[in-house]
Amino acid sequence: MNKEQRQNFLNYLNELFPSAKCELNFSTPFELLIAVVLSAQCTDKRVNLITPILFEKYKSPKDFANANLNEIEEIIKPCGLYKNKAKNIKLLSKQLVENFDGNVPNNLKELTMLNGVGMKTAKVVLNNVFGAKVIAVDTHILRVSNRLGIVDEKNPDKCSIKLEKIFKNNIDDLHHKMVLFGRYYCKAIKPICSDCKLKDFCKHYKKVVKIK
Repeated sequence: MNKEQRQNFLNYLNELFPSAKCELNFSTPFELLIAVVLSAQCTDKRVNLITPILFEKYKSPKDFANANLNEIEEIIKPCGLYKNKAKNIKLLSKQLVENFDGNVPNNLKELTMLNGVGMKTAKVVLNNVFGAKVIAVDTHILRVSNRLGIVDEKNPDKCSIKLEKIFKNNIDDLHHKMVLFGRYYCKAIKPICSDCKLKDFCKHYKKVVKIK
């Protein structure tokens, strides 16, 4: 993807999503952190149904650290992978209480020290809560980036670093726009290619769709 194509890409995303934002509901940095942990292999919509129940019962990292693990599991069970997620939530809450006075760290190094928090989760928090110029790469962004030829990279963390370098002056809400584009337009199955303004330089369209 050349410079002109990158600008066309940004313009199109701005046209489709002029006011993109995180689709997870949260009111504090800690709530977002927990919501992102729950969102692994689960839709944001389902997470948003569970978190009000969860945060009504447990309101702080201390509450989660002291909570009964089985009770956390029961509440978050609809989100899938609930045993591992519950364990991570309880342990990271304990780490926040013991090491950070119950506050969510505002940097990548300390966030990724927390149990169950990888680069993607950390960058979602950093971008949405602390305004950091980072791009958290999930399956949607990874797919879009490779299909369009922005990067040739299958590792999400490496893809994140490359995207941040390429779009260093246009990051802001780019993460959200790329997620929404992948979620609703450039879908894994049956992407909506016919009306897409990017298909002229889309590798996926040229290789898979156009030849049909």
